[in-house]
Amino acid sequence: MKKLLTKLRTHYPHITFVEGEHFYWSPGSATVTYCFDSENDKQRITLLHELAHALLEHTTFTTDFELLRIEVTAWRKAQELGKRYAVNIPEEHIEKCLDTYRDWLHSRSTCPDCLNNGIQAKSDRLYRCPNCRQTWKVSTSRLCRPYRQVATTK
Repeated sequence: MKKLLTKLRTHYPHITFVEGEHFYWSPGSATVTYCFDSENDKQRITLLHELAHALLEHTTFTTDFELLRIEVTAWRKAQELGKRYAVNIPEEHIEKCLDTYRDWLHSRSTCPDCLNNGIQAKSDRLYRCPNCRQTWKVSTSRLCRPYRQVATTK
C-alpha cells in the first residue's frame, strides 16, 4: 500500500492523500482519505476506487439511483487504474460492494405501509408508493440505517 500511495501521489499531485479512519473522496478539499491498518489487496482496491471518484470529478448526487450510477462508474475506472498499477480488482468484489448500495436503495424505497417499492421524487429525500400512494422521507445520510418517516397520510 505504501508503494502504491507513493506512485499515486507522484502521478496525481493535484489530489491530496491522507490517512484516516475510513476510505472516502472529499471533493471540497480534493482529498482521498484512506485507512491503513495492514497490507492487503482490499485496501489497495478501495484506494483506487476512491481515486476513481476523484478522477471522474464526482461531487454530489441528487437521487439514490444517481448514487448507484456514480458507484458503478467509479468501479469501472478503478478497474482501469488497477491494470495500470498491477492491482487485480475482481468482478465479484465489485458486485459485492455494489450490492451494499442496492440493498440500501431497496430498503429506502420500500413503502412503510404496503412494503412495495416506491419511486423517489426529484427531492433526494422523498419517496412515493405507486401502490398505496403513501409518501415518506428518508435520511440524507448514505451511511446510516435507512429510516423512513411517513410524510403524509393517504
